Amino acid sequence: MTNYEERAAELFLNGYNCAQAVAGAFADKTGLDENTVLRLSSAFGGGFARTRNVCGAVSAMGMILGLVKGSGDAGDKANVYAHTRELTDEFSKENGSILCAELLSKVKGITDSPVPDERTTEYYKKRPCVRYVIAAAGMLEKKLEEEQP
Repeated sequence: MTNYEERAAELFLNGYNCAQAVAGAFADKTGLDENTVLRLSSAFGGGFARTRNVCGAVSAMGMILGLVKGSGDAGDKANVYAHTRELTDEFSKENGSILCAELLSKVKGITDSPVPDERTTEYYKKRPCVRYVIAAAGMLEKKLEEEQP
């Protein structure tokens, strides 16, 4: 595993949600401190506030791409959209979906309650989320590297 993949896994296994884990791992690339990135991404876990929509790890890839490659110009979104779509397509191809509900469909007891589940040994055993966090971090790292001069 790369340093970014390891850091993302570590953050997730220390109780951060999937979006915070991926985004936090790349804080050094954003010009923001890690605490700010963790706060910025805090609502995106569980498929956006546990609504089970787009996986937080996938959302975090878009957040980081926006911070690193995005523009403050309202008319200049095509580049970051293209890069984000490439990553979402790759994630979906590798994992079968980008939707939290579909990614967790085989896990018993999944709810969309806004109250996060307690992080226990059993929680980590039954959830595939750390795998998705690692996958997203690896994909994002490759995308950021290929664009460097």
